[in-house]
Amino acid sequence: MTGHFGFSYIGLIFLLLLFIPNMIWTGKKPQGYTSENENKILLMFERTGEILTVICAIVFDDFNLHGWSDWSWWLIASFVLMAMYELWWIRYFRSERKLSDFYSNFMGIPLAGATLPVLSFFLLGIYGKVIWLAAAALILGFGHIGIHMQHSRELDCEKSG
Repeated sequence: MTGHFGFSYIGLIFLLLLFIPNMIWTGKKPQGYTSENENKILLMFERTGEILTVICAIVFDDFNLHGWSDWSWWLIASFVLMAMYELWWIRYFRSERKLSDFYSNFMGIPLAGATLPVLSFFLLGIYGKVIWLAAAALILGFGHIGIHMQHSRELDCEKSG
């Protein structure tokens, strides 16, 4: 469960599906968005998880297609979650782009913009039987979802206050 070194085209595809909407987002941030006051520990986990996830997704060829097996269902589930992430972005870009749109749920998944890609990469790690990607996704999730939870709570306090 450690992984075999080599280029992963599936990892690259998943990273492109992750990065392209985020690059578009830099010019279409929600009204009132700020990254100030983010928990430094969560931010450290997020950044570490981002770096590890990118490296693992690219350098282990275990994520590439190897013919059908029972493990293929994990890849399908991972891809479905990434497709849901893309649909969440489409909904966000078509919205008024308020903070509530950015921290929204999607198809029953809370904080979908943070949760869906983390779950997708975690399942990709299971599919490839690469513990390093699964662990990297957990580290990323702790930080990224945690930061989104922090912002979402602040938004809820502003609405109720």
